[in-house]
Amino acid sequence: MTTHLINEIFSQETLKKMFPADRADRFFDALFGDPTEGAFDIHLEFKSYNENRLEFEFHLKQRPDKCLACHLTHGLPQVFSRHPMINIKGLVQEIDRLLDGKAKCREWMLGVTRKRSRELHLLPLTVFLDK
Repeated sequence: MTTHLINEIFSQETLKKMFPADRADRFFDALFGDPTEGAFDIHLEFKSYNENRLEFEFHLKQRPDKCLACHLTHGLPQVFSRHPMINIKGLVQEIDRLLDGKAKCREWMLGVTRKRSRELHLLPLTVFLDK
């Protein structure tokens, strides 16, 4: 499988369908009972591919008049890995379906939240592949 093919499979359009923008509101509604309590929007980005893994990132972008830095984003890997609204397991199943037998998702791992800026934090998602 080539990098070009992988980039076509995981286009921005496909990623938006896999992880729609309104999922952040649904996540915060489930977490706090009010979607406006959320300090950030969540977007899924594809980063890279090698024969053994796919690298994605959740981009946590500060919402207007909110403070991303004030919220505890370092605990998010544990929350995201278990929360049914984020549904990492379902997301990985969709990735596997999109690979259409060219590779098989074996397991996944969420990394440590990284602060890119005051307004943007990144949460890596690695999907390990079997050929």
